Amino acid sequence: MAQQSTPVRTARLGRAPGPEPTAVSGVVLLLPGGEEVSERRPSPLMAGAAVRALGRRLARAGREDGLATHVVHYRYRGWNGSEAHLARDATWAADEVVRRYGDVSVCLAGVGMGGRAALHAGGHEAVNSVVALSPWLPEEDAAAPPEPVKQLAGRRVLVVHGTHDERTDPELSFRLAARAKKANRDVCRFEVHADGHGLRQYREEVLALTEDFVMGALFGRPLSRPVEDALAAPPPLGLRMPLASGFGRSLRR
Repeated sequence: MAQQSTPVRTARLGRAPGPEPTAVSGVVLLLPGGEEVSERRPSPLMAGAAVRALGRRLARAGREDGLATHVVHYRYRGWNGSEAHLARDATWAADEVVRRYGDVSVCLAGVGMGGRAALHAGGHEAVNSVVALSPWLPEEDAAAPPEPVKQLAGRRVLVVHGTHDERTDPELSFRLAARAKKANRDVCRFEVHADGHGLRQYREEVLALTEDFVMGALFGRPLSRPVEDALAAPPPLGLRMPLASGFGRSLRR
């Protein structure tokens, strides 16, 4: 009896929340968290509430500008060392956006391990901006090469991290942002004081900050003063910018 071949795993784009705009002029790819090592298939629920809430928020904010948002469904749960499966799937997703929509600007927005994937895949030619929320980054090891940052040149980059995150070290995201800032002035990082990995305590502020950044990066909308200041400030000021309580209630100057 002939052996059945193992089906090839493929990544895919989830359905956009709400009605898709008639003419798409920008796309946000939402990258959920993952595990450090796992060959298992992601569960249908892997795209957590945080990513879905962000997708709905951005879809509403950008619909009139022609924004489409898609959750990226990975092939594997894990990053898996040098395979970097999640980053490869993020790159595939950017290629798929170009195939579907043509020459449009793409923002990669990731949470946890998805934040690491967004940063790695940020060099894709269609990507003009990257958002990394509570990004998982490996401990620094003198024997291993540091996380790459050169691919972020020419992109706008926003990192957001809770100061009480016990799952992903906020100091590691600060150090990566500091290295990235040397190659690219359009990098900023906000600290959410006393918040944890899920950024639940200041959820509305984080959503408002991300919306402000993404709409500015993709569609040229005016950025709020705090984001402008964070991008313009030299390190470490623009990389330890506190996210003010109530951010978003009166964004514009």
